[in-house]
Amino acid sequence: MSQTETLTPDDAGIARAAALLRAGKLVSFPTETVYGLGADATNASAVARIFKAKGRPRFNPLIVHLPNLAAVHAVAVLAGEALRLAQAFWPGPLTLVLPLRDGSGLSPLVSAGLPTVAVRVPDHPLARRLLAKAGRPVAAPSANPSGRISPITAAHVLAGLGGKISAVVDGGPCVVGVESTIVGFDPAPVLLRPGGLPTEALEACLGGPLARAAPDSAINAPGQLASHYAPKAAIRMNAENIGPGERLLGFGPVQGAALNLSPSGDLVEAAANLFGHLHALDAGGDAPIAVSPIPDHGLGLAINDRLRRAAAPRGTL
Repeated sequence: MSQTETLTPDDAGIARAAALLRAGKLVSFPTETVYGLGADATNASAVARIFKAKGRPRFNPLIVHLPNLAAVHAVAVLAGEALRLAQAFWPGPLTLVLPLRDGSGLSPLVSAGLPTVAVRVPDHPLARRLLAKAGRPVAAPSANPSGRISPITAAHVLAGLGGKISAVVDGGPCVVGVESTIVGFDPAPVLLRPGGLPTEALEACLGGPLARAAPDSAINAPGQLASHYAPKAAIRMNAENIGPGERLLGFGPVQGAALNLSPSGDLVEAAANLFGHLHALDAGGDAPIAVSPIPDHGLGLAINDRLRRAAAPRGTL
């Protein structure tokens, strides 16, 4: 493939990106969570190019991004508690795994052949403008080689996928910094992946505790691989001290940190910094990374989920 275009986040750039998507090309664009790698979800060849560019296993489903609720209803069955969550949190960092609607037109590659599809309405003005302009459902996993650190800037996208995709729309850094929270229904709501929408907000909306998927559950949504989001270096979590040769990724008022997710202990700031700091440490060598303890509530649940997957033995499922 020729050199990847970097497009501006204005009408001309969005028009060019939309035209490329309609032509079956791959285009990366920012959402509030991370940069996505978009393809026309109704075009099987285009969707297949996502898996090829990322080196992504075909059994790992994709999230379909849509501009509004009406577009969601066209591809999925949205009702009951799922509709309540959608009305409360869309647009936003929430993905719902819903029954596929008959005649949705989506490529079976998007859902890995399952009878369900993961969908969301992103809360990023540029993303919604692009989706509306493209006029197609857009399948968009994170725009990075499979298993590696997710991108929160256009530069991260180009470092990982430059020359493998047609374009990236440079909309600046992503503000949330971790992927969307994913909820499925079996038939009651179940948390499949913690993410940018805190679980506590979902539970407040539902009026009770949210069930968690079992660790050995079959993969039915993105982000469930055991090894994922990984830098080149090994990661050790809950580090109270720095070991020989380690670099500390700090949280809170700790001493000797190479980088600190949030010196003040702010989980929102820490989530926004997580992947950017991991990218910076990745560029700085392969010495092991020790990570300070992160509280396991609010956005800390998503941060710890990403760190556990980054710390897992590479190549495991």
